[in-house]
Formats: sequence, structure tokens, C-alpha cells
Amino acid sequence: MIKFLTGRWMIRVVASAILGVGLVSTTITLRAAARPTRINLGTLAPRGSTYHRSLLAMAEKWRQAPGGGVRLVIYPDGIQGGESDMVRLMRIGTLHSGLLTANGLSDIDPAVAGLQNMPMMFRDLGEVDYVVENMQKMLEERLLAKGFVVLFWVDAGWVRYFSKDRMIHPEDLKRMKVFVWAGDYEQVDIMNSAGYNPVALETGEILPGFQTGLITAVSVPPIFALAGQLDIRAPYMINLNYAPLVGAAVIEKTQWDRIPDVARKVLVEAAVEAGREIKANSRQESIDSVAAMQKRGLTVQPVTPELEAEWRKAAEELYADIRGRVVPADIFDEVQRLLREYRAGGKEAK
Repeated sequence: MIKFLTGRWMIRVVASAILGVGLVSTTITLRAAARPTRINLGTLAPRGSTYHRSLLAMAEKWRQAPGGGVRLVIYPDGIQGGESDMVRLMRIGTLHSGLLTANGLSDIDPAVAGLQNMPMMFRDLGEVDYVVENMQKMLEERLLAKGFVVLFWVDAGWVRYFSKDRMIHPEDLKRMKVFVWAGDYEQVDIMNSAGYNPVALETGEILPGFQTGLITAVSVPPIFALAGQLDIRAPYMINLNYAPLVGAAVIEKTQWDRIPDVARKVLVEAAVEAGREIKANSRQESIDSVAAMQKRGLTVQPVTPELEAEWRKAAEELYADIRGRVVPADIFDEVQRLLREYRAGGKEAK
């Protein structure tokens, strides 16, 4: 009898122990499942800009996503370094995501350069929209093959030249020391060969570069010039649509795959909405930024059709070197084909 009771007692103890371990294990699993995945996103976008505010709104929607949500931590102002730095950090897993321009995206796949690094190729934003929409699927597949998922595409309107001294003609630019992105060796070589004076720097070095005289001209979107008070050091802007600033938000694929399937649909919807919002707001903000800088002394050089043709001719002289070196030849040709198609259709400019 004692032996039987002892055996039954032992069974209860073991059963209780197993149940207790099961409950602890289940609790740990539930807590782990409830803990949101953290995604670090870097961008050059200024803190407080429409870009930043839209990303913050997207982060809040990601936080509320099913499956425990996703904690999106945003690092604006280039505090994670230049775009080449951010791509490198994403590859090693320190950074997981980035809102990058075509320059940064080109470090992942050079095909993206065709959306931006072809000066004076696009005549209006309608052309930019048409080319991006028609090349989007192909570019996303190429980026995915390199390990990055595209969340949304965006642009910030036109890049414009700001300079320390008045600039009207292309020859004026040749007399200046011009900022180019650090690491863009092909562009430096092409500009040197064409008689320009490129100076390769990180974006955080633009303002100090003007202060020290290291550079005297830079092409940036007006919103960046306003946010960084660049116009105080470079008080002249030529009102020339030199090139669009196109970009995309991307996330490293292994990080994306860690996010529960149930959450991804919500995350994508929130990202696409953020992209639409950024694109609409930043185009208007670009116009508003010029007006704001004019109030504090920026001089805007108007561009006549004749002057625009002069700049276009100077840009076209670079195309033979850009094709195949900065922009892959097949991508360069495809952009030109799409532009011919768009213009033949009589589309209205935006």
C-alpha cells in the first residue's frame, strides 16, 4: 500500500513538474512572440521634414500591425552616415532598412542610376513618373536578387544648383568646385574629363565645405538646402530642372523574412501610403522651400528657353561617358525609349 501511494505520489510530482515546465516554456514563447521585431531605418531626410513625419506615421502603423507589431526606429539627418555607409551597414545587419536616393540604391544595383544620374534627360515630372512606373517591376526584381525588398518608391522633385557666386551658363559651373557624392569615382572622372572641378564628399561635409572654400557649388533639392541653411553659404540658385531626386525605401530581405506573415500586408500598405504622401508633399515642399529661402536672401536665376537649351547641350555631351559607366547601357537605352514613347503620346507635363 505504501509502495503504491509512493508511486502514485511520484507520478503526480513528475506530472506537475512537466506541466510547470510546459507552462514556463509556453509563457516564454508567448512573450517572445509578443515582443515586436525591431527594424532600424536610416535616411538623409532632415528631422522634422515631411519625409520624416511620414516615416513616423508609418512607424506608428507598423507598431500596431498584427502578430505583435514591428518597432520601426528611424535615424534621420544622415546620422548613420552617408548612403554608401548605410548600404554597408544594412549588409552587415547593423542597419536594417533605408530611405535612399538613386545614388545609394546604385550601390546595391547600378540599374537604379538610370532614374536620376542622367542630367537634363527628363523635362518634367510627368516623364519621371512614367519612367519610374514602367521600370519599377524590373528594378525591384534586380534589388531583390541583391537581397533587398522595396517598400515604396518616391521622389523629391528637382535637384537644383546652389552656388557661392552667381551661375548662369555651364561655363560658370566649370569655374567652380562642385560637390559630388563620395565614392562616385566614375562621375568624378567624367566631370574632370569634361573640364569641371568635382570634389567628392559625404553629404554631412557640404556645409563645412562651403565654409572652408573646399566647394563652391552643389546640386541638391531645395528642401535639403533650406533645412541645412545651405543658402546662407550658397546664396545663388539657378532655376533649372537639372535632374530629379528619385529614391526608394528598402529593407534587407533577411530582416523582412523575420517579420510574421500576418503583419506584412499591413506593413506594405502603410509603406505605400507613406510613399505617396512623401512624394506629394515633398514636391510641394520643394517649391515652398525656394520661396522661404528667397525671403532670407536667396537669389534665383531665371532660365529662358535659350539658356535651358545651352545647359541641355552641355549635359548631352556627357551622355556617351555616362552610358555604360554610370548607368548600364541597357538601362540608359530603356530610359530614352520610354521618354520617346511618353513624348509621342502627347502626355501633359506635371
